[in-house]
Amino acid sequence: MDSRTKQDFTRRITQSNRSELVVVLYDICFSYLDEAEKNLKEKDFDVYKEAIRKADAVIGELQAALNFQYELSLQLYPLYSYCRRELMRSMYQQSGDGIAHAKRVLSGLYQAFCEVAKQDTSEPLMHNTQQVYAGMTYGKEQLNENFQESDTSRGFFA
Repeated sequence: MDSRTKQDFTRRITQSNRSELVVVLYDICFSYLDEAEKNLKEKDFDVYKEAIRKADAVIGELQAALNFQYELSLQLYPLYSYCRRELMRSMYQQSGDGIAHAKRVLSGLYQAFCEVAKQDTSEPLMHNTQQVYAGMTYGKEQLNENFQESDTSRGFFA
C-alpha cells in the first residue's frame, strides 16, 4: 500500500464514527487483498505473503471487536474465521482461490455495513482532530483537501 493510500485511510479514520470505522477497515482489507492478487500474478511471493498477513490482521481486528451480547456477532465470528482460514490456505498454496473466496464473503458483509453506516448519524469517535474540507479548491488534475486547525494543541491533555 502506498503512502497516499495510507494517508487517505488515516484521514477517513479520524473523521469516522463507529459504523464508518468498520467500513474503513473493510476497505483496508480489500486494498491488501488486491495488492496480494497483483503480487501473486507478478510472482513476488514475499510481498504477496505480507499483504495476506496484513489482510488477515484486519479481519482479526474485526473479529476481536465483535460484541457477543448481540446475536449478529455469533453469526459474524464463523464467517471471519472462514475468511482467515481461506487466506492462510491461499498463502501457503500460493493460489488466488482462497483470496477469491474470502473476498466473496467479505463483499456481502461490506455492502451490509455500508448501509448501516449511511443510517448512523452519530458523531466521529475522534475529537480534537483536523477538520477536512474537500472541494474548496481544485488542482490541475485532482481535488484538493484543506485542513483547518481548530486548536493548535491537538492530542492528549494532561
